[in-house]
Amino acid sequence: QVYASSSEKETSKKELLKVDELSLYSSPARETKYVENPQTQLEEGVAQLRHAMEPYTAWCQDLYAKAMPKLEKAVEHGREGCEFLQNPPAGFYPRLGVIGFAGILGLFLARGSKIKKLVYPAGFMSIGASMYYPEQAVAIAKVAGAQLYDWSLQGYIAVESLWKDNPKKRRYGKKGRWTESVTVI
Repeated sequence: QVYASSSEKETSKKELLKVDELSLYSSPARETKYVENPQTQLEEGVAQLRHAMEPYTAWCQDLYAKAMPKLEKAVEHGREGCEFLQNPPAGFYPRLGVIGFAGILGLFLARGSKIKKLVYPAGFMSIGASMYYPEQAVAIAKVAGAQLYDWSLQGYIAVESLWKDNPKKRRYGKKGRWTESVTVI
């Protein structure tokens, strides 16, 4: 901000005052007006960039606001896990060793397909965990069974709708091209 005094009232010799005529308690009134500096090319470029980036910064702020509670919750779970491992219940590490060994045994026995390499270790580890934690295994099995039933039902409905909604059949034409014909029911 720059303040400039007006050039209209320039001091001249006629307006000079004697020391006795000066006020002891107030200063003479000045007329000032605000003069704005013109924007430089850099300032204009920054303003254009900020205007162009405004939607992206709003998106980032929204994403941050949504992700921060989840991140804080994950950090809290990590702290609780560290505290649990520092003061484990009696017999926790031997149980963990048996469950881990069951997973390694599953990897060793799962020779061949990739599906076996996924199913065997997970199955052996779940069997080992269910031996040590039967109540939790029953609760997980109930939830997983209900979820598996829902997924299979959704898959069955999707396949059935695809099967019924496709009245067109493909035939092999005389010239060696695939042709589509519509069957009338």
